Amino acid sequence: MGAVDQALALAQRAIGAVGMRPGVEDVSGQIAIVGIGDADHSKASGRTTHQIAAQATERALADAGLAASDIDGLMYVPFSRDQLDAAAFHAHFGTSHELWVSEKGGGMVWAGSAPHDAALAIRSGKAKYVLNTFSVAWATQRPQMIGGPGHVHAEDLYKQNLEVPSGFFPQPVYFASIARRHMHEYGTTAEQLGAIAVACRRHANLTPGAVMRDKTLTLAQYLASPLIADPFRKEDCCLISDGGAAYIMTSLERARDLKQPIIAVLGVGVGSSKSGVYWSQQGDFTATPQQFAAPRSFAMAGLTPSDVDVLACYDPFTIVSLMQIEDMGFCKKGDGGPFVAGDTLHFDSGKLPYNTHGGMLSHAYVLGIAHVTEIVRQLRHEAAAQVKDATVGVFGGYTGPQASTLVLGRR
Repeated sequence: MGAVDQALALAQRAIGAVGMRPGVEDVSGQIAIVGIGDADHSKASGRTTHQIAAQATERALADAGLAASDIDGLMYVPFSRDQLDAAAFHAHFGTSHELWVSEKGGGMVWAGSAPHDAALAIRSGKAKYVLNTFSVAWATQRPQMIGGPGHVHAEDLYKQNLEVPSGFFPQPVYFASIARRHMHEYGTTAEQLGAIAVACRRHANLTPGAVMRDKTLTLAQYLASPLIADPFRKEDCCLISDGGAAYIMTSLERARDLKQPIIAVLGVGVGSSKSGVYWSQQGDFTATPQQFAAPRSFAMAGLTPSDVDVLACYDPFTIVSLMQIEDMGFCKKGDGGPFVAGDTLHFDSGKLPYNTHGGMLSHAYVLGIAHVTEIVRQLRHEAAAQVKDATVGVFGGYTGPQASTLVLGRR
């Protein structure tokens, strides 16, 4: 078998391996997020991923009023190196008790779908308090070119033999191609993509710990910025940073005995494009699997997009934000550009406050898990860029061919 055939075979096997379950069990109102913690987000910090995840976990435990010995469930994803697995957890906290462990946690899609599996473990008695954590030290590792998304993708056989030779690599290139396709089909403009970048930067300017907190951005500055991959400017692209976050889940009954307001899991939806695991395999470049995940989550929650007070989506690029907003039902397909223009996404004046901490474009690139902790802060009414009277928040997780939608509500 030649290299290209081998790559294609691996891709087809991977479709089945990573495809998200279209049908999840109803877990609405069964668990709550009771503790959240963000590690220090920064450019190169010199820390390891274990150190970063441990810091986020310590803060989540303090936030919940729990001890490490109370945690009997652990979720992470082995997608990135040296995550806080059971051995690292016990080594850091000096514990040795039995843990229910799942590798279907962490960031990206799993930041939104982890509560489903946690709920099943909690209601079956396998765990009482489940920790989900994810961390990266990509800015620190960048000089060695290890550990980050470029390294992960560059090692992929399919990309080596098909996408790289055709120029469809790295990530800014193929997402720029997707943005250009959306512009061609729907008339989306650079100004509309810029509106997303500007809103996220404004929110980061208000958020302590955001990597870009001290760097303002106007639409004029955005448009004056040089192109890096047409139509993308630097501000259309996510950061490369160190950081991490963690959140703790338990039953609603136990949550009532803890110190924080109850932020309940109302809906979880997952979906897959089923076209393949690579962008070059997608049948429709301008669509995301949120078109499948979001309706399932809203149906479980008994809500609609019009009920949402604040939205956070995994946002490696501005076009990904725009497409998910469309596919989650906040506007019609193709209307995303006009919808996000102006102040629509701003926390204090917009009709859909979006990534109110700055997202991966301006807060930190920790693969979406910090988006979930931000939604929890919003619903507790303690966020830096607080949406007035927010009671329902949604997170959209994403990896290209996969998506998750998590609906949270204040009880």
